Amino acid sequence: MASTVLGLAVAVAILGCSLVAHVAEGRAFFVFGDSLVDNGNNNYLATTARADSPPYGIDSASGRPSGRFSNGRNIPDFISEALGSEPTLPYLSPELNGERLLVGANFASAGIGILNDTGVQFVNIIRMFQQYRYFEQYQARLAALIGPEQAQQVVNQALVLITVGGNDFVNNYYLVPFSARSRQYALPDYVNYLISEYRKLLERLYDLGARRVLVTGTGPLGCVPAERAMRGVAGQCAPELQRAAALFNPQLTDLIGELNSELGESVFIAANTRMMTNDFISNPEAFGFTDSEVACCGQGPYNGIGLCTPASNLCQNRDVNVFWDAFHPSERANGFIVQTILNGSPDVISPMNLSTVLAMDNFS
Repeated sequence: MASTVLGLAVAVAILGCSLVAHVAEGRAFFVFGDSLVDNGNNNYLATTARADSPPYGIDSASGRPSGRFSNGRNIPDFISEALGSEPTLPYLSPELNGERLLVGANFASAGIGILNDTGVQFVNIIRMFQQYRYFEQYQARLAALIGPEQAQQVVNQALVLITVGGNDFVNNYYLVPFSARSRQYALPDYVNYLISEYRKLLERLYDLGARRVLVTGTGPLGCVPAERAMRGVAGQCAPELQRAAALFNPQLTDLIGELNSELGESVFIAANTRMMTNDFISNPEAFGFTDSEVACCGQGPYNGIGLCTPASNLCQNRDVNVFWDAFHPSERANGFIVQTILNGSPDVISPMNLSTVLAMDNFS
């Protein structure tokens, strides 16, 4: 009996040492936000905001839908590749346990926004306050696995991505004519309100231990196929949504500069995804795209009406469309966005690009 206990103790010690070594080798990656970065959390929820049926995932390694709003990889997947890591699992996945916790976790949920009343039509989604609660729960699970000090090190040294804000316009302010928020605020005042609430989210993320946080703005909201179809004139980008993005993104960049100044270090990195995506839309041929207006999967004008389903129109070559469905970039467009995040100039990612961050934070 004594030898059995001793053997078990040795096995546990060896496991602990191997996990600590794993911590030292890699860098965890945590993801917060909406459908642009959801890796499948909504698959586990009773909600209509899901991407769990074909043809989603048609160009992924498995060829099957995973909950990503893409024909293949999304932005977090490409960032994981840049980190030399496997993709993060959705936090709600039963597979996220043991050593898989050391890779990080994806807490994102399609439909959510900065504000709690964004996406109410989707009912059961993981709003930002709940994503943060899950992050606290994750940290407790990690501490039980490798000890509190090592767990804190994993969180402090991790790369964090947060992508939120677009739904606060598309699925709140502009969801219906004369929405409650549009009656409450003129657009510039609403943007100011969103920025003040986003500040609270970023400050809370810092309090939870995040020390390298990549913050993406909204894309060119008025140019997505859904908005072209519903609000565009003669096929042009919807001007009000474009105005919203043009107001929001520079203020978000300013906010990040203010927070870094207050903290005395470059914790937050601003990625202007609107400017990045504008390049595809204004000059698609330069990137090998042939269509920057019509979604690959959908129906109606620009394939921008309704959901992408097995009954939808589906383009044959997904590599030539900027947009996969009514709202989301194609896999290839996601890859270009991450390339710009990695190597972009200060006008699109500041105070430094991700490659510089990774070089500075080489923990090996």
